[in-house]
Amino acid sequence: MSTQTICVPVTEDGLVAHSWGRAHTLALATLVNGSLREWRTEVVRWDIAHDEGTEGSHHARVARFIRGHEVTAVIAGHMGDGMHNMLVKLGVDVRLGVEGGAHRAVIATAGASSEIRP
Repeated sequence: MSTQTICVPVTEDGLVAHSWGRAHTLALATLVNGSLREWRTEVVRWDIAHDEGTEGSHHARVARFIRGHEVTAVIAGHMGDGMHNMLVKLGVDVRLGVEGGAHRAVIATAGASSEIRP
C-alpha cells in the first residue's frame, strides 16, 4: 500500500495561498494508492511567526511540522530559495507555481482520484 501526504497552503475560500513560508493555514491531503482519502486543514500561523526569531528558527518550525505530519510533497504558489532547499534536503517533493482550487491542485499534481470532497 502506497501512502503519501501532500501539504498545500490554503486561503479561507479553499484556494492555493501564494506563499508557503508565510502560510496561515495548510491543508494536509492523504493519498492511499493514488486515491485521496483524507483532507484536513491546520492553522499554523506562519504568517505571524515568520518574522519572530531568526530565519533558522522559522525553518526549524517548518521542518518539525513536515516531519511530524510525515509530509512527502508540498505544492505552493511560491517559496523562498532557502525554504525550498531545506524541504528538498528533508526528501520532500516540492512543486511551485500552483494556483487555483487547492483540492483540484492536489488531485492534478498527484495524478490522483478523489474519493472524498473536502
